[in-house]
Amino acid sequence: METTNRGRVRVETTAKRVRAYVDGRPVADSTHALLVWESPHYPTYYFPAGDVDTDSLKATGGTKHSPSRGDGLLHDVGERRDAALLYGDDAPLAEIRGHVRLDWDSMDNWFEEDEEVFVHARDPYTRVDILPSSRHIRVEVGGVTVADSRHARILFETGLRPRYYLPKTDVRLDLLTRSGTVTHCPYKGTAEYWSIGEGKDLVWSYPTPLPESQKIAGLVSFYNEKLDIYVDGVLEQR
Repeated sequence: METTNRGRVRVETTAKRVRAYVDGRPVADSTHALLVWESPHYPTYYFPAGDVDTDSLKATGGTKHSPSRGDGLLHDVGERRDAALLYGDDAPLAEIRGHVRLDWDSMDNWFEEDEEVFVHARDPYTRVDILPSSRHIRVEVGGVTVADSRHARILFETGLRPRYYLPKTDVRLDLLTRSGTVTHCPYKGTAEYWSIGEGKDLVWSYPTPLPESQKIAGLVSFYNEKLDIYVDGVLEQR
């Protein structure tokens, strides 16, 4: 894996086969994609122009400027407006010259090898560890205990605070009201949410998580920053 830095932008090669689909057809299919960290939080895929279906691209005549990446030529992808940026030979970052950046949300599907990926490209430096724990976890909302367990699984994710996932049998389910909120995570999958009283979306669960996060399937976790969690009798800081 090769790495280049320019200012706050980092570029790395990846050995994964990466594909992006629109209307059931692959717009890009590459084993030579780049991971480009446009922000410090997660990378974006850039494809060699030769690995992109150029017949599906239509130049709009517009450009989009970045202080670090220069001017990208805007293209429509089918009916998807401004869904692609093509970087020419004048791009200040040499590695992205001749590469196409596809807007993640404008694509219908993304795949790393044959596994579908959601939300954004996975960061190879983000790790998720899920460990069983006999620590005593107690959760309070407004002075009322809503969960009490010694059978937690603790999820450690790079750069984030630990999250405690508890069996539903250790939770006061009668105090939970399904909120209808749904979120997606590229490492864990799709989560559903519950509220407690006036506290909206304080609880979530991954009913069918991605394979690497199967250990939390059906367990529930609580929003550490918005309620009181005691670990072995000690109140955690929010």
